[in-house]
Amino acid sequence: MGVKLEVFRMMLYLSFPVAMFWISNQAEYFEEYVIKRKVSFLIKMLQHIFSPKRRLPVQGSSQPFPPRRAFHFSPLPF
Repeated sequence: MGVKLEVFRMMLYLSFPVAMFWISNQAEYFEEYVIKRKVSFLIKMLQHIFSPKRRLPVQGSSQPFPPRRAFHFSPLPF
């Protein structure tokens, strides 16, 4: 029983990655899904980039960017 179980486990360990690789390389299965996902990601990215919250302030404002914070070096521990 032990040898049969080990052979089954080895076949499972070897066949699972091969099967996943074969399935993922079938273009018919994934073509439509990948195109829809890329288009939706591109739309979301463009909406984020061109959202009204991210626009730069008007040139006439006093501070176009927030003030910079000073960077302080911490002393070395030794």
